[in-house]
Amino acid sequence: MTSIRNDTAFVDASLVRAWLNDEAEIALLDVREAGQFGEGHPFFAIPLPYGRLEIDAPRLVPRPDTRIVLLDDDESIAVLAARRLGALGYTDVSILRDGARGWQAAGYTLFKGVNLPSKTFGELVEHAYGTPHLSPEALAVLIEEGRAHALFDGRTLDEHRKMTIPGAVPVPNGELAYRIGTLVADPATPIVIHCAGRTRSIIGAQTLRNLGVPNPVIALENGTQGWALAGLKLEHGSERRYPEGLNKAAVADAQARAAKLAARFLVATLDASAAQEWLADPHRTTFLIDVRTPEEFARDGLPNAVHAPGGQLVQATDQTIGVRRARVLLVDYDGVRAPVIATWLVQLGFEAALIDAANATTLHIGKRIASAQSSLPLLDTAALREAATGHVLLLDLRSSAAYRREHAAGAHWSIRPQLAKTLASLKAAPNDTLLLFADEPAVAGIAATDLRELGFTSLYLADDGIDTWKKAGLPLASTPDVPADAARIDYLFFVHDRHDGNLDAAREYLDWEIGLIAQCAPDELAVFRIDAPATESPSQ
Repeated sequence: MTSIRNDTAFVDASLVRAWLNDEAEIALLDVREAGQFGEGHPFFAIPLPYGRLEIDAPRLVPRPDTRIVLLDDDESIAVLAARRLGALGYTDVSILRDGARGWQAAGYTLFKGVNLPSKTFGELVEHAYGTPHLSPEALAVLIEEGRAHALFDGRTLDEHRKMTIPGAVPVPNGELAYRIGTLVADPATPIVIHCAGRTRSIIGAQTLRNLGVPNPVIALENGTQGWALAGLKLEHGSERRYPEGLNKAAVADAQARAAKLAARFLVATLDASAAQEWLADPHRTTFLIDVRTPEEFARDGLPNAVHAPGGQLVQATDQTIGVRRARVLLVDYDGVRAPVIATWLVQLGFEAALIDAANATTLHIGKRIASAQSSLPLLDTAALREAATGHVLLLDLRSSAAYRREHAAGAHWSIRPQLAKTLASLKAAPNDTLLLFADEPAVAGIAATDLRELGFTSLYLADDGIDTWKKAGLPLASTPDVPADAARIDYLFFVHDRHDGNLDAAREYLDWEIGLIAQCAPDELAVFRIDAPATESPSQ
């Protein structure tokens, strides 16, 4: 059922479910903040918090006439979001009636956690391929006895630095196929891949097994969380990283293996003409993605390409590809990374193809939505000192975690969906001057849109955020319990606490991952196209 209120269409959950299962593209966008999203959302919902709406919407949903459905808790933020998207140029925006509650009332599951399709996919891959795993206790014995092995952390370098298995070398999953021959020369050396939980351990290990490397390849069971739950000590602050140099013969071998794997999954390499047809199709969305490292993309990435390191793309497709049934075109620079990642995207249910980097330079992106541009007057250190002597209301729009650690003395934490409530509680008047702190100027810029609608016109932004306040020598404060946990809608305790020594949170998280498949309905699982071979790979 569809109804119209104030020129916005409100649609029932049953119709949205039907749209998710038809043949047309759709973006189901959850505009709640991260903490709310992670407590329960539809399986195919894309996280697009209202606090970043106009910043991230053009990247996640680049085509203006894409069919979009918004959801929140009570429709109030979705209504605001619909207006903002309309102002950006989106033309087909509806709102899920009664939001997440309406979805649940229709008998559909609300899933806890993040990156649901990718996490569920990892569990399905383990079942389908029979990816072998090694217990933390067994790995600890292997390390203690000094037996030959290669231990790699398949996560990002930042995640590795926070905590890792002692001695592990960080090799993000997207780099494994490309670098493994250089890193492990002896084909008899067992290779162990770990992450923080399960998904990237499984996908990383199975990537090498699918590639047909001769080594025994094993996933560490339950990653760093399993290691901690076994009573073993994690390493913190590792500065290791993989060597940049590559063995040419090893890369040539990887290229041959990657080409064979891509052919198995019917991953085509498009010429410039065919790729341009994809990008110019007015009825289909095509994401042009560079899966190399951030350093490589910064050096010579195409200006119209989206950057998503391959391992993270597979781990969190919903953070890059916001449109269901969109096409994905990967730029291939080396004949290994893009082809291997494409084979995972195909199994995740995407229509994926490759284009050689040389041909990609000729491509033209069609009409796309542009990010909102909203600037605020900036205050430098001198201006901040002067402002601090007058009647200025300080609003901190950074994460609640950052605010708790340190903030300008007297500043009040808020977040875009709660600005009206915050200002009302402070008895702020429209003639008050507001000084904003943000880690990204764009976050403050789009928040200013709402503030102006509330009547506030005297708005300023600290030039370099909290650092400008520090440089001005102005007082700071720390409030470990403010904002209160209940107010921290930007923070998902379920995900983050497991990394901070909370073993109960780690157990809950691992149980959640293992139980994902059982929660899914047939139409949610039908998207995946996993094609495990009937015979074992050479590495088995």
